[in-house]
Amino acid sequence: MAQWDALVDAALASLAARRLLFNTRLIALAPPPPPAKTFTGPEAWDRATVEVQVDCNSLKQWLAANGVESTQEDEVNGKLVLFSGNDYMCLSSHPAVREAAVQAAQEYGMGPRGSSLICGYTNYHKMLEESLAKLQKKEDCLLCPTGFSANTAVMTALGSISSLLAAGRRKPAEDERIAIFSDALNHAATIDGIRLVERQQEAVAFVYKHCDMSHLDFLLSSCSLERKVVVTDSIFSMDGDFALLPELVKLRRKYGFLLVVDDAHGTLLCGENGGGVPELYGCENDVDICLGSLSKGVGCQGGFVACSTRWKRLILSRGRSFIFSTALPVPVVASVNAAIYVSKEERWRRSVIWEHVQYFASLTKLNITSPIIVIVVGSEEAAVNAHSCRHLLRSGFLVQPIRPPVVPPNSSRLRITLSAAHSSDDIKRLVDALTPWLPNNHVEQSYPASSRL
Repeated sequence: MAQWDALVDAALASLAARRLLFNTRLIALAPPPPPAKTFTGPEAWDRATVEVQVDCNSLKQWLAANGVESTQEDEVNGKLVLFSGNDYMCLSSHPAVREAAVQAAQEYGMGPRGSSLICGYTNYHKMLEESLAKLQKKEDCLLCPTGFSANTAVMTALGSISSLLAAGRRKPAEDERIAIFSDALNHAATIDGIRLVERQQEAVAFVYKHCDMSHLDFLLSSCSLERKVVVTDSIFSMDGDFALLPELVKLRRKYGFLLVVDDAHGTLLCGENGGGVPELYGCENDVDICLGSLSKGVGCQGGFVACSTRWKRLILSRGRSFIFSTALPVPVVASVNAAIYVSKEERWRRSVIWEHVQYFASLTKLNITSPIIVIVVGSEEAAVNAHSCRHLLRSGFLVQPIRPPVVPPNSSRLRITLSAAHSSDDIKRLVDALTPWLPNNHVEQSYPASSRL
């Protein structure tokens, strides 16, 4: 958007005049070897991502902390099938990912230890940024230590525009602040970033009802501030539903706001090439800044910001959570590069996940749209007592209950995630175990959604 390009350019000029415009310093390492062999279907190592052993003592402590006395029936001696992880594509155990990490560690240990602006940025990091920018169809990309730090860095960089352009004043005037419109159920990383810039008096937050485009339209039309930003998750982590990106794009064209999308749970899962939810809806060019996680679909560690080069320069110069964090270790970066390569070669992984989503929906008649499946059970007690979580443990499944403050009061839930390593039999047995807590007549669940901001 021309307005925002001009604002960012002016902020960059202000930083350059103060000699505060930073750059990464590239440490040259020998290029990594080509990734190892890929495969045409699930292998034994995939299963390792969903089979876990729970420590009995920690289980007893967890039950006791929730006011439940453990019994002999709670002894879990065998492996459980995990239905609570975020390793959707099951790339964390792939031989190519393992070998890339091992080879890098043998050659460089953890690599240079320092922030990216000092000595932590290598050609491994640069190669990964280029790969992610291509995947997201963006001009550039900034690699961050975590998805949380990526979110916070973007929000603080956004807020800094107001201060940098405040005409010599320490704080911007009220009409110079940025208006940030946030979905009520956005992730805590986004929320904390917004709270920070609000506290710095650089932005004003407006929370719109979850996926309610009429409410967002009303807030946008009622706001007199010129600098507007809308930020949303692409797939909401505790609900499993999709943001209405096509409707947000229409509003963007109407109001000219900056659109920021956190695609943490969509990266590699959605779109023909794994480009995420923006690729799924064909609106990559309408998303100004796309954030993502490297610890979910990618199965490794880290976060990223896919954006224009001008936005990257601003974020790496003003995003404190990026500036003051040590860069990702070289073996981790090498493993991410390998995981992205594998995801392009083994497209069957993405297909299997969405087949599982359809199968779960067919068994339960629930309105399921993503690999994140939520069954609301109500009170906290209901989520942890013998009628829910303990029952599933005894049935051979690990499904963690989600309780306040992560979700609103009286909407505690079982959060189930499907992966490429699950089998149809796993899903059928899980549904059988869940039957007592599935909604009556399998009608769509509804519950009040309150803002986390």
